[in-house]
Amino acid sequence: MDESAPLLKIENLNVRFSHRGKSVHALRGIDISFYKDEIHGLVGESGSGKTVTATSIMGLLPRPSAEIISGSVFYKGKNLLLMPEDELRTYRGRAISMVFQEPAKYLNPAFKIGGQIEEMVMLHMGLSKVAAKARARELLKLVGLGRDGRVLDAYPHELSSGMKQRAMIAIAISCNPDFLIADEPTTALDVTLQKQILKLIRTLKNIENMGVLFISHDLGVIREIADRISVIYAGKIVESAGKESLFNKPMHPYTRLLMLSIPDARHRGRKLATIPGQVLDATSTPEGCLFAPRCPLAEQRCFSLTPELVEHEKGHLAACHFAGKSWNL
Repeated sequence: MDESAPLLKIENLNVRFSHRGKSVHALRGIDISFYKDEIHGLVGESGSGKTVTATSIMGLLPRPSAEIISGSVFYKGKNLLLMPEDELRTYRGRAISMVFQEPAKYLNPAFKIGGQIEEMVMLHMGLSKVAAKARARELLKLVGLGRDGRVLDAYPHELSSGMKQRAMIAIAISCNPDFLIADEPTTALDVTLQKQILKLIRTLKNIENMGVLFISHDLGVIREIADRISVIYAGKIVESAGKESLFNKPMHPYTRLLMLSIPDARHRGRKLATIPGQVLDATSTPEGCLFAPRCPLAEQRCFSLTPELVEHEKGHLAACHFAGKSWNL
């Protein structure tokens, strides 16, 4: 595989949900490239399509309510969306793995943590029971849970929230995946635990030599961990750039408004910015820019002419009629 080529690439992905006779547009033509040895942050408000992007990659969209209208998800040149379920299952967990937002929902309460890791590596890596147990001990130690072996024989309900999240990460990396998806893994944790999990994911990325998609609604968290950031709004990527480029020169008003809403100790007493209006109704398909009804810069053309996601500076893409021009909010 060409080292300069994306490890995983999403092209023109459109996903629709049907519910009680209504169609809900979850993704409206997503294009993102992910590279090995890079943490790619995906940020946006709740309901913007972050988790749907992740579950589309994993082949875990709920059927039959979810339907992929168009698009491709290429992993090392193979389109995952065209694979039959039995073939996709060999990739899921082994090549591409996922850490979910609420580990308590995904850790089996009837099995010990060690047993859940052992099952994973025996299934995907063909290890013996003895080798699988040794691998489980190694992984729990790697994520900071294996010093005395107690977690190996613990049930999920015996662990704290932070320990559950670490255990979920251990399971996710158990088969040395090339690509790890972390879907809001710090949302339910306090600030101290949040920092520990962020540090752990970056450390594991370096040790395991994998690409990471880190999903969050918090741009402050994304700034702390990501190398590259894509901003999603109403099912579309509106901006994508390296972290320094994005924060030094945001090219989309939505990105800028998200930045202004981050608490900053340097500006104590300053009122945080808010984004006016409501997130676009997912059942609608308006013309023009989807953010136009909430945008303080919007002109008449914004409501009729759809801006394309194009590169305005090296590595910096934006879908805005004002991108690359001088403006302030």
